[in-house]
Amino acid sequence: MDKQLLEYLQSFITERRKELFDEVVSKRTRHFTVVSEDVYQLHNTSAVMRSCDVFGIQELHVIEEKYGKRIDKEIALGAQKWVNINRYDSTMSCIDALRKENYQIIAATPHNDSQLLHDFDVTKKTAFFFGRERDGLSDTVLKEADGYIKIPMYGFTESLNISVSAAIILQHVVTKLKQSEVDWQLSEDEKLELLIDWTKKTIKSIDDIMERYYKK
Repeated sequence: MDKQLLEYLQSFITERRKELFDEVVSKRTRHFTVVSEDVYQLHNTSAVMRSCDVFGIQELHVIEEKYGKRIDKEIALGAQKWVNINRYDSTMSCIDALRKENYQIIAATPHNDSQLLHDFDVTKKTAFFFGRERDGLSDTVLKEADGYIKIPMYGFTESLNISVSAAIILQHVVTKLKQSEVDWQLSEDEKLELLIDWTKKTIKSIDDIMERYYKK
């Protein structure tokens, strides 16, 4: 039935758009996911979301324990349509949810006993945590983390903007992942679900079109 629905919806979009969706979904992964913890500056979370889309990361987790924010559409540039956003009102609820999905918790921090980015093992299912602009990650994340990762730096500054850090880390680990033998792609059911969702989001008057489909 879902395949029939997709075929129906695809009749309302161009062949070029259909091919683009097929190409992009084939490169999507949930092997890695990203978490932003109480990021105060709205544009930073939005920029991280954009990086997730660019590097094929399907899930973004946003912890809003202190700061509840909307997504800055100007910075995200439409990425909010293509990336799944999961919101949490506490850090532990996010960590618990990710552990149930068999993710290891990796804290991005220049401190502690952090592993250098180029030494990171990409074979494990991983959630990368990024913290507040000024304070970094919370004690909760640092305590609960299964490991720490840092970007090699050679200047006086010891940290980067969260969106820059996320982009650098994702570019490296995704490239390394796709060179590995890890089965990182989405399942056929996951791809189908995404294709239906993306197609719906590009069709005007989708409510009327869906109503006609179900009347059939």
